[in-house]
Amino acid sequence: MSEHHPPRWLPFVVLGIGLLAISFGAILARVAQANALPSLAIAALRLGLAALIVTPFSLWQSRRELLAITRRQILLTLGAGVFLALHFATWISSLEYTSVASSTALVTTNLLWIGIASFVLFGDKPGRVMACGIVVSLAGSLLIFWSDSQTSVPGSNPSLGNFLAIAGSWCFSAYLLIGRKLRADMPLPAYLWLAYGAGALFLLLGCVGAGVPLAGYTLPAYLAALGMALGPQLLGHSSYNWSLKYVSPTFVAVVTLGEPVGSALLAWLFFGESFASVQAVGFVMLLCGIYLAAVGERRRV
Repeated sequence: MSEHHPPRWLPFVVLGIGLLAISFGAILARVAQANALPSLAIAALRLGLAALIVTPFSLWQSRRELLAITRRQILLTLGAGVFLALHFATWISSLEYTSVASSTALVTTNLLWIGIASFVLFGDKPGRVMACGIVVSLAGSLLIFWSDSQTSVPGSNPSLGNFLAIAGSWCFSAYLLIGRKLRADMPLPAYLWLAYGAGALFLLLGCVGAGVPLAGYTLPAYLAALGMALGPQLLGHSSYNWSLKYVSPTFVAVVTLGEPVGSALLAWLFFGESFASVQAVGFVMLLCGIYLAAVGERRRV
């Protein structure tokens, strides 16, 4: 089934909805961790449940494309699954050691890594407005992280948590770049089922190897994992994946920089994790950078 090119405004609306949904990811992960669900199990359940939910729709919508899948597409999908699994394993683990604000600010630095990789691998050169948006967004992220480092961090090892968040950003950057190639000639339902399924399989193997069980936890823990699968994963990440066919991976990465704003506000609301006025300035800079990048991207599509 082919995908027609949507109205020019639709990818931006879809990305906005996805950003709102994905901002709940850190909050739900914290809830699951508070209910004794290990981080690796959270990642496996998030992707595994998402893959199971999307299976009937994918097989119904894209059965022909799945039957005609090439060896190259299979290998690329497995690569995407590996990096997606590593992204969730490292990022969710980072929330055990550092604040939501720092974790989400650092894990969304994929803009920097994707911008560099897109230029080196694909020759993509951002326009002046897009470049300005990148600079402003990154400056906002750095300001949030610097401000958070000056305050008491709710975590046993902030340095480890911050490193895990950055590692998660590297993995998500690779996942987006591979997705760009796959989404060029693969419908969204097929891609979601293959990528999420591959990622879930690798995480399941990781749980088996690490001796982390997936059974025996409380109902609130499983409900939090299910919420992550339905909201941040299926609605949030799927919005990003759908948009990759119509906007550049660099712009998708810019949009992800809005996650620290939503996540930090939700962490303040639910967990009482306050943020300083300097962080608020960083949040404003992030939103301004996203707006500038959106203006630059609209001139490209």
